[in-house]
Parts: sequence; C-alpha cells; structure tokens
Amino acid sequence: MTERTVADLVVERLRAWRVPRVFGYPGEAVAPLVEALDASGGDPAFVPARHEETASYMATGHAKFTGGIGVCLATQGPSAVQLLNGLYDAKLDSKPVVAIVGEDITGPLGGAHQEIGLSRLFADACNQFVRYGRTPDGVPALLDQAFRTAAATRSPVCVVLPRQLQEAVVPDLQAYAAGVLAATPGEPLARVLPHEVDLDAAAQVLGNGRRTAILVGQGGRGAADEIVALADRLGAGIAASLLGKPVLDERLPFHAGVLGEVGTPAAAELMGGCDTLLLVGTNNPWTDYFPMPGQVRAVQIDIDGRRIGNRYPVDVPLVGDAQETLRALLARVPDRPNARWRETVQGSVDRWRAERADRAGAPAQPVNPQLVLQELSARVPRRGAVAVDVGSVIYWYARHLELPPGVNAQLCGTLGSMGCALPYAVSAKLAAPDQPVIALLGDGAMQLNGLAELVTVAHHWREWRDPRLVVLVLNNRDRSGMGGGRAPMDPTHRRPDVPYAGWARLLGLHGVRVDRPELVGAAWDEALAADRPCVLEAVVDPAVRLAPPEPAFADLREVFAQGDAARRVRDRMLAAGVPVDSDGLV
Repeated sequence: MTERTVADLVVERLRAWRVPRVFGYPGEAVAPLVEALDASGGDPAFVPARHEETASYMATGHAKFTGGIGVCLATQGPSAVQLLNGLYDAKLDSKPVVAIVGEDITGPLGGAHQEIGLSRLFADACNQFVRYGRTPDGVPALLDQAFRTAAATRSPVCVVLPRQLQEAVVPDLQAYAAGVLAATPGEPLARVLPHEVDLDAAAQVLGNGRRTAILVGQGGRGAADEIVALADRLGAGIAASLLGKPVLDERLPFHAGVLGEVGTPAAAELMGGCDTLLLVGTNNPWTDYFPMPGQVRAVQIDIDGRRIGNRYPVDVPLVGDAQETLRALLARVPDRPNARWRETVQGSVDRWRAERADRAGAPAQPVNPQLVLQELSARVPRRGAVAVDVGSVIYWYARHLELPPGVNAQLCGTLGSMGCALPYAVSAKLAAPDQPVIALLGDGAMQLNGLAELVTVAHHWREWRDPRLVVLVLNNRDRSGMGGGRAPMDPTHRRPDVPYAGWARLLGLHGVRVDRPELVGAAWDEALAADRPCVLEAVVDPAVRLAPPEPAFADLREVFAQGDAARRVRDRMLAAGVPVDSDGLV
C-alpha cells in the first residue's frame, strides 16, 4: 500500500475546497506537489504556464471570471518573485487567491541556492495571511485557514511548504486528537446588510435629490435589476467604473458609459450635472471625474467598510451586499422620477453615441483601432467572456465595445499591469470550455507574454467543446504601448514588428491579418467562425488620439474666475442642458 504524503494531503484539501485546477510552473521545490497533482486524475488539474507571472494572472483570472478561489504554485527564489504581479492584481481588485510556494533548504547550514525571505517578499501583497507549514499534521488546518482567509477578506494569501515537508509521510489523523487541529472547509460568507437607521437616512438623501447619478462598480455584479429599478424610480442617470462596465446593459438609453480617463464625455457630464450621487460597489480611482466636493450629497454601498469614503466624501455609508442593500432601499425610496433630468442625461448619451460612431469611422493609416472594436460590438457573442489588457486597447474597449447582458469582462483594473489578458482568457476558457472567449491585446502585451502563452492555448484547445478563443492583437508598432495621436516615430524607436497571425498558424491555430478598414468586419466573422482558436491581427494607426474626456467642470469655482475659460465651460454646461445659476454653479 502506497504511503500518503503531505503532498497527497494538499491535493485532498484542494479537492475539498472544490479547486478545479492549479496554475503554476514546476520546479524542484514543488516537485512532490506536481507529482501528486499529476496523479490526481485531473481533480484538481495542474495547468503549467509558460512563466510564473502568467500562472499568477491565471489564478487571479479564475477568481475574477468564476467568483471562486484561484490557486497558483511556484518555487522559492526568482520563481516566487514572479508571482507578485498577479497577486497584487488580486489584492487591488479584491479577489481571493491562494499562492502555494515550495521551499527547498538542503544546505549543511540550512541555506539554499535561491533563498529569499518569503515572509517579507509576500508580506504586502498577501498581507492578510503568510504562513509556513511546519508539521504534517498541521498542514490541513493551515490550508483551510488560508482558504477561509482568502474568501473572507477577498484577497490573496500565501502558504509556504518546504519540500521536505511535502515528502513527509502523513500519519492517520484522528480528528480532535490531542495536538491535531480538525480541518473543515469554511461556510459560505454571511449575509451583510446595513443598519435600518442608515438605510432610512440613505433613502431620505436619495428621495430628496433632484438630479441623481449612480456610479456602478464591480461590486454591483448580480444586482443589475435592482440598480435599474432604483434608477427608474429616481429618474437617475447611470455611469460605470472600468471594472463595473459588464454589470449593466450598456444599451440602456440613460447609461452614460465608463467614467474616467478612458471613459466617455457623457459620463463626465453626468457627474458634472448631478446633485445626488449613489456609489455602488466601486473604488474608481479617477477622482478628477467625480463631482466637486460639496456639489452633491453622496451615498455609498460597499461590502468592505474600508472602502467607504476612500474616493469621495460620503454623507451616508452603507456597508452591505449590493443586491440586498438595493432591495432594502427600493422598499424605502419614493417613486418620484425627475423626467427633465432623465431627458438631459439621455440627450447627452445620444450625442456621445453619435460622436462615437464618427470617431470609429474617421480615416486612419491603415486601420482605425476604434473601428476594430466598433465592429466587434455588433458581433460579440451573447454569452462567454472578454479579457482586456492594459494600453491603448483599454480606451477603445471602454468606449466602443457594448457588452451584451451576461457577457463577463475582466481586466487588471486597479494595478493596471500589462500582460494579463491572454492568461485571463486561458483561465476563463478552462472554466467554461463550452463558451467563446475573446482577448483584447496590444502588440506590447502580445510580445510581453502573449506569444508564449499561445503555446498553452495550443496545448489545451482540443479539450474544449467550443474551440473559439479569439485573440485580437492591435498591432500599432508603438513602443510606448499607449498610442495617443503622436506623429509617426522614427523607425529606430518603434516596436519590432512580429507576424502575430503567422505565429498562430505555426502553432496549429488559425490566424487572420487585416490592414484594410473595409475588411475589418469580415475578419471578425472569420475569426469567430473558426474551428479552433484564432489570432486576429489588426494593423492599426498609432496616431489615432486617445482623447480622454475633459473632467466635467473640475475645479469649477477656480475656472469660473478665469474669463474666457469660464465662459467656455458655462457654454458647455448650458449646451448639455445642465442648470447653472448666476454664479456658474450647478
């Protein structure tokens, strides 16, 4: 009879926590764990990435797309260092991830060739929980505590398991025996609702507002019906944070789009014209686009009380689950919609949508990147997932891709680290192999790690019931990664060109290259109809301006003291239908 080792015990605990797969990079210090995973029959499966960083992105992507706990695996030293990007992504976007790190200390003095102080290394990224495994009988409780902490705090945690411990034989553990901790998976998170007095105060603020705006973040997921119902009851306009973009149907006539530097003028105008603001599950960092302090009365809903008032002064804080809290507010807020304000918002949205079409149709050399996303918007599958990278592509995604209800989209929203989209797409596809996935990248991200991770795609795609994974590469040859309307650069300062579609074909995937605007729609049709994953390489113009919207009436009192500038802002406000008094204030 084969003896059970701690590595086998770890696999059992992962199975107890319903972990479907572990993303990692093999090495000597985790060899026993990898062997145990390989012997597990795919429950859980071990998914080797091309690099430790992409393994950590895959684990975070799994948490983002599924709502479960992502798990990544690496060895000590440089391998552990490479995990940090994905773990910081999980920390800043509040996603649960468990990093398991192997350590091999075999020197005569207890040292190791690649030794790094792991407790210090992970102390910030995994500040909620960094622990070492010490004894075989303590490992089950250690892992359970790690998983509970990750779930309860919505954050990454780290468990370090020395190789010698992984190889140790496990005695028969008797629950509750002396010195042995019983290990059990955690219970579901508790229902969290604000106090009644706070709900009453929030309902009064919202009910007294004349021009209400609702800003929706990722914390609003699952509460779309309640958000729309409350907006209709108040006659409110809606904007979304970048992470909150998939929460609502963006085709709603009063949905102004994404707020912030990558967002829309309509969202900025919504913030400039409102007198009441409801923040739902958002930690939007672009505070320059928020209303001026003192302009509005604000209510904020968030499951994490530490985020209340973090971005904007709040009159009534509501710590609770968004859906449950909104239902409680709907029972209290009077049905008194402001039709005039709603019409003003819808007029602003209509103007933006016409401008958006004009921007996408503007000539470029050779292809306008905005057109590429606009054409996808008409073709994006009604189910599935979208993974978005960092760079100029995020501007075009935020403004030009309207997501159908039910399509999950994820990005490295707060950390803003390049190279996340293709690892995210792999994790999304492995989690739902019967649904299409689209990854949106620039050529910088593709060269950073995308070319390598296409090998992972080529290795797995035959296992998928729906083989469609379309990787859009916006090839603008701009080394800065942001485009932005600059004049064409000297060839010595441009990013080396790579045949991205050709590389896909070399790997046995499909590849399409488009460099003519009239063929962009057909290129998307071919990519989405392919019988295998496809790289769609669009050769786009780096001179197309990013054109961030002007923050609506930011520092308004100072601006109104500046003569011509004051008159220009006032004219914009009046043109937008925003009421302005004799002092120029909303």
